[in-house]
Amino acid sequence: MGKSRLAVQAAAGMRRAFPDGVWLVDLAELRDAALLAQTAASAFGLGDRSFRPPLVTLTEHLADRRLLLVLDNCEHLLAACGQLAYALLGDCPKLRVLATSREPLGISGEAIRPVPPLSVPDLSQPSGKREGHRYEAVALFTDRAAATVPEFRLTEDNYVSVVGICRQLDGIPLAIELAAVRLRVLSPQQILDRLADRYTLLAQDSGSEQTRHQTLRGCIEWSFELCSPDEQLLWARSSVFAGSFNLEAVEAVCAGEGLPEDDMLELVTGLVDKSVLVTDKHGSELRYRLLDTLREFGLTKLRDRGEETRLRRRHRDFYEQLLLRAEREWISPLQEYWLARLDLVHANIRAALRFCLTEPGEAESALRMAVSPWHFYWWSPGRFSEGRRWLDRALSQARQPCVCRARALLLGSQLAVVQGDFDSGRSLLAEGRALAQRLGDADSLGRLGYATGHLALWAGDVPAAIVAYEEALAAGSPDLNLRVDTLHALLVAVAVAGDARRARTCHQEVMAITQPNGERRHQSHARWAFGLSAWQQGDLRRATDLQHQSLRLKRGLNDVQGTAFCLEALACVATSDHRESRAATLLGAAEALWQSMGTSVAPLKPVFDYHRDCERQARSALGGKKYEAAFREGGRLTFDEMVAYALETEPGATATPSAAGSTPLTLRERQVARLVARGASNEDIAGALIISQRTAEDHVEHILAKLGFASRIQIISWYLEHQACFLPD
Repeated sequence: MGKSRLAVQAAAGMRRAFPDGVWLVDLAELRDAALLAQTAASAFGLGDRSFRPPLVTLTEHLADRRLLLVLDNCEHLLAACGQLAYALLGDCPKLRVLATSREPLGISGEAIRPVPPLSVPDLSQPSGKREGHRYEAVALFTDRAAATVPEFRLTEDNYVSVVGICRQLDGIPLAIELAAVRLRVLSPQQILDRLADRYTLLAQDSGSEQTRHQTLRGCIEWSFELCSPDEQLLWARSSVFAGSFNLEAVEAVCAGEGLPEDDMLELVTGLVDKSVLVTDKHGSELRYRLLDTLREFGLTKLRDRGEETRLRRRHRDFYEQLLLRAEREWISPLQEYWLARLDLVHANIRAALRFCLTEPGEAESALRMAVSPWHFYWWSPGRFSEGRRWLDRALSQARQPCVCRARALLLGSQLAVVQGDFDSGRSLLAEGRALAQRLGDADSLGRLGYATGHLALWAGDVPAAIVAYEEALAAGSPDLNLRVDTLHALLVAVAVAGDARRARTCHQEVMAITQPNGERRHQSHARWAFGLSAWQQGDLRRATDLQHQSLRLKRGLNDVQGTAFCLEALACVATSDHRESRAATLLGAAEALWQSMGTSVAPLKPVFDYHRDCERQARSALGGKKYEAAFREGGRLTFDEMVAYALETEPGATATPSAAGSTPLTLRERQVARLVARGASNEDIAGALIISQRTAEDHVEHILAKLGFASRIQIISWYLEHQACFLPD
C-alpha cells in the first residue's frame, strides 16, 4: 500500500475522533507553491474571491474546528507545506495535520511514521502457497497478475518465483504492479530472472531507503526498455501534461517528429496495457494520466532528448487554443460543458502559464491566455486571486504596449474591484485607460468603458457607471461577449437608478442575443437585475418570478456568487411583502455563501445598501432573538436546500433539511456504491464502468473515507437506507 492509500485509510479510521470531519487536499497536480494556501482553502469550499490572503481566510475557518487535514503528496512543495502546516497548527488548537511525503516537513512537533515496504515471506521458513496471501506484497502481485492475465493463480509451482519477485523489488507497490503487467509475455520465473540480473548490485543493501528508490528507478527503467521505441517516445512526451489529458490532447501535443498521429490510439492503448498510463472516465470521455513517479522519469527522458521546450510550447499552444475555442462558444448551450471541461484541465492551464512565465520570450502568450476566458475561467468559478496573480506576473514581464496588455490591465482592475481592493482597481484602470486611448481601437475602448463603469457601479457612483457603460457600447467592439456583459451591467445600473423603462429595454436586448443561442449565464444575471427593477417598482410577484427564473437557469453553472445575489434580492422582496422571518432566513443563507467565497456583499455598494435596509426592517419587525434564530437557520442549510427554500418548490417550504435527500458522494462514487451493494468485486466494478481496477479500488476507498466506514458491508447497509438518493439504472 502506498503512502496516499495508507493516509486515506488512516484518516477513515480516525473519522469519529474529529466531529468536523476529515479533509483531503491532494497536491499531486499542484506545482506552484504560491497557490498552496488557496488550494487548501478550496478543499473546504472557501472561494478565491476575497482580497484577503487565503491563509488568513483558511485560518479563520479552521480556528475553532476539530478536524483532520490530510496534505497528500507534499514532497515537491516541501518547504511551503511545512510553513502552511506550522502556521495552521499554531493558530488552530483543535486542528491535526496528516501529511504524506517522501521527506519530512521539518517542522517542530512533527511525528514521522515511515511507510514500510509491503510484507514478503521468508523462503527460508517452512511456509507455502497457502500462507502466501497473508503477505501484502504477494497479495498485491497476485491481484494485479489476475487483472492482467485472468487465468493466473498462485500455485505451488510459481509461488517461489512470485515471492522472489516481491523480495527483489523490496515490497515496493508500484514496482510490483509494473512487474505483474509483464505476465502478458513472461512467466513469473522469467520475470524473476531478468530482475535478478538487473538488481544484483543492489541486493547487498536492500534495507536502505536509498536502495528502495534505486530499486524503483530500476524497475521503471526496465518497464521503459520493454516498451517499443514509439511507446518510449510517447511516454516521454506525455510527461509534459499536468494532471489528466484526453486523446485529442495527446494527438495535438505528442504526434509528429517520429510519431504519426494515426498511431496515437494504438500507442496510448499500449501504455495503458503496460500500466504506464492510468485511465479515468469522466462522463463519456476517457482521460489518461501518468503517476508522479512515472511522469518525473518521462521528463528526464524528454530532457535527455532535448525536446522539453518544444513539447512544452506545443502543450501551451494546445491549451491556449482550447481557451480561445471556449470563448468563441461561450454564448451557446455549451456553457456547462465548458465550465466542466476547463475545470478538468485547470492543472494543464496552470502548467502552460508557468511555462510562458519561465521561458524567455513567451510572456505575451501568458497575457493572451489569462485574458481570453476571463468571464468564465476566472469569474464564474471565483478564481479572482489566482487570476490576479497570473495577470500581475504576466504584466510585469510583457511590457510592450499592445491590445492584449490593455485588456489585461482592465481585467486586473475588475478582479481587484470585485474583491474590494479599490486602490489597486483604480491604479490598474488608470494605466489601462492611458494605453487603450493611445491604441484607439474599438475593442480596447469598449473594454475601457466597461471597466470604468464596473469600478463606478461597485463604488456606488451609479450615474457615472451608466455614462461609462453607454460609452462602452458606443465604441462598437465586435466582441459579442463584451457587448452582452456591458448590456447586463448597464441593466444593473439603470435598475438601481430606478429607470424601469431603460431596464426593460436592456433586458430585452440581452434576451434577444442570448435566448436564440441557448445561453444561460447572461440570461440568469439579466433576470436577477430586471427582478431588482420590478421590486423597486413594487411588482413583488414579478420580482419573485424573475429571481426564481434566474436561480433555475444557474443549475449546473457553479454560479455561487450569482446565487447569493438572488437570495439577497428575494430577501428584499420578502421584507416588502411583510415576510420578515423568510427574509432573515434568506439573508442567513446568503451570508453563508458569501463566507464560503471569502467575501461579502459589501463591495457592490448599491446592493449592500439594499441589504442593510432589508436587515434593519426584518430585525425591527421580528425582534433580535427571532431574527437571529431565523438567520442561523438559513446559514445551516446546504446549497441545494438554500435554492429549494428560495424557490419555494413546495407549498409552505421551510428551511428544514431533508432527511435523506443528499449524499456526500459524487455521481461516479454513487455508481460504485450501487455496484458494491450488488456484491460486485473491484474487478467487476472496473469492467462495468470501463475503468482500471486500481481506479475502482480508489473509488471504494474514497467512499469508505467519506462515509467513515471500514468495510464494504457498511457500504451495502448505507446504500439500502439511501436508495432514494440514487437515480434508477
